[in-house]
Formats: sequence, C-alpha cells, structure tokens
Amino acid sequence: MSKKKKVLLAFSGGLDTSYCAIWLAKEKGYEVYTAAVNTGGFNEAEEKDLEERAKNLGIKNHVMLNVEEEFYKKGIRYLIFGNVLKNHTYPLSVSAERVFQAVAIAGYAREIGADAIAHGSTGAGNDQVRFDLVFNVMAPEMEIITPIREQKLSREEEVEYLKQNGIDQEWAKAKYSINKGLWGTSVGGAETLTSHKSLPEEAWPTEVVNDDSLLVELGFEHGEPRTINGEQLTPVELIKKLDSLASPYGIGRDIHVGDTIIGIKGRVGFEAAAPMLIIKAHQLLEKHTLGKWQLYWKDQLAEWYGMLMHEGQYLDAVMRNIETFLEDTQKNVSGKVFLKLEPKRFGLQGIESENDLMASNFGQYGEMNNAWSGEDVKGFTKILANSMLIQQKVQEQNND
Repeated sequence: MSKKKKVLLAFSGGLDTSYCAIWLAKEKGYEVYTAAVNTGGFNEAEEKDLEERAKNLGIKNHVMLNVEEEFYKKGIRYLIFGNVLKNHTYPLSVSAERVFQAVAIAGYAREIGADAIAHGSTGAGNDQVRFDLVFNVMAPEMEIITPIREQKLSREEEVEYLKQNGIDQEWAKAKYSINKGLWGTSVGGAETLTSHKSLPEEAWPTEVVNDDSLLVELGFEHGEPRTINGEQLTPVELIKKLDSLASPYGIGRDIHVGDTIIGIKGRVGFEAAAPMLIIKAHQLLEKHTLGKWQLYWKDQLAEWYGMLMHEGQYLDAVMRNIETFLEDTQKNVSGKVFLKLEPKRFGLQGIESENDLMASNFGQYGEMNNAWSGEDVKGFTKILANSMLIQQKVQEQNND
C-alpha cells in the first residue's frame, strides 16, 4: 500500500479553509495537516477554538505558529524606520503580516516533509499572489493547491459539500470582514466595495468610549520604540499597550484606496492606532535628528520597500539592501516624543533628544546667526542665483 501524500493547509477555521480541509482529504486523498500563524491576531481562547475546529474536521495534526517577535524584528521594525504608509495612508497592516504568515507556513511545510501546500485564497485579491510567491521561492518542489480559487465555488456550494461530508454547522457570514494583527486591523464590508460610502461606527472593531484627552510620551532608541510614559517595554509589548490606550479614542481609523497586485483598484478600512502614532512620532523625531539628504533618500527607498512588501516580494535580495540603509540611518534617532490623544485625533507636541539638530550654537531660525555674517549670506545668495540668472538671460535672448 502506497503512503499517502501529505499537504499542509494554511488554516483560518472559516468556511473556505474548512471546505479545503475536507476536499483535500476526500477528493485528493491527502493526509491533511493544518497550521495557523499568529502575527498578533490571536488570543489564547481563539487559538484553542481554532484547534478544536481542526480536530472536528478530522485533521491529522494542527499547529499554531507564533511569529510575533519575528514579525517585529524582520518586518515592522523596518516599516517604522522607513515611516512606511502606502499611498501616504496605510501602514501595511495586513500586507506585511501575510508575507510573514506565508514564510512561516512554507518553513513548517518543509519541516514536516509536505508534498504540497494549500491555501484558501480566492482569485480576486492580493493574498493569493503573496502566498504563491513566497511558496514558489521557499518550497519550489511543492505543489500549490488552491481549491477555492480553482473551483470558483459559491458560498452555498461550499456549505452543501460540507454537509454531505458530515460537517453541519452554522456558517454565519459576518457583515464585516475583520483581519487583526500586531500592526493593525483591516475592515472590509459592502461600503468598501463602493467608492463613496464610509464605514459606519458599528464596523470598527474598537468602540470609541474616551472623550477626554491624554498625554503620551514615547521613547525611541536608535529608531525603535522602547518606552511609553517612561516604562521600559519590548517593542511588541509597547505596540500592544499603546494600541490599548489609543484605540478607545478612535485614533488610527481610515480607509485606504490603492492598486492591487493583480491590477485593479482596492478599498479597505483599517484601524491601526499604535502604528499611526509610532510612525508619526518617529517621523517627527527624525526631522530633528537627521540631515536633509538623509531624510530625502530615506523617503525614496522606504517607498520602494513598502511597495515590495505590499506586493509580497519580501524575499527579494534588494529588501535586505534597503534594510541595511534604513538601519544605518537610525544611529542618532533617539529621544522622546510627546503626543496628545483626543477623540478621533492626535497631535504631536514636540520632542526631546540629545541629537536634536535645532539645539545648536550656529543660530536660531528667524532669530540670530552666530556662524555667518550678513555679507556671507549676500555672497552665497549671489552665487546661488547664478544658474537661474544665466538660464533666464539666455532664454530671453533666444525668445526675442
């Protein structure tokens, strides 16, 4: 008797991946293993519930792969260094975590000697590309199986198939699709399929209950968030604590519109209080501690870094090159940033840093000059005007 082939299914416990689990075993004859990846979106109760769902489906073995720390160290950290906001809006909450989920799944598939990897993505979104791309690079010898994408099944057909195979339960379709992770939560619904409707209050994961104001002090060491109100925390702990403080103010809510990997426009809501506060605070600290050209080139490379991360190309060697540059720029980005949280808004009040380039003896903007004279400025300005003056004179003569 030949040994059954082994498939690892990226498992969420929902209708699509439950269908995949049964179909892979019944129709394809695979020995099905499942894995979920925690990038900050699961609590202990949710992990146990997912394990129970897998067990009820007759899964050979189910694991939860926790990559929170790795997600921060190898991903979020550089998104902070680059102040990465896709289309100046979106902190790549789901985009980045999907890449790290795919990397973890591929690594585990190789560990257990899987013959194939499966996922429940449809053919209409970005995730199918992110998963396939990582799997093709990390496990090129394995077949990639995507039953939902290939069969184009309706929700009703999936439910009926599961019933026929003894899985009869309520598959209530949530009005809003919520994807939670360490670096923010995405929100999708009927409104985000339009170009003009906003998400109602009920759609957002966190209720706005705070109507006062709150002062928050964030401390950075070499670009990384390390303290909140003087309390030393790991970056992962800090992100979680800051999110718990700021989300009840309704901070970090927005709707992102952008180009998908497959060439169509997409619109999604997101709630990312901690990411927005950290990125904006870090960016302000950099304005005080970095030079003009450091800031300029950081913006250029960070834009590319965010785009490549969004499109699942994290494993491209150029990403390591950009990370080296971004990390090198953070040597002097240390200090405190003061923020004021209010209902549905926040303000950056200022910074304190030993590396503050405003605190120099060379002069104060608009007040006094200590390192140059008025005559120096007159000569400098005359030379600076030369190229414009020459161009203007030559073109005036040629246009007469």
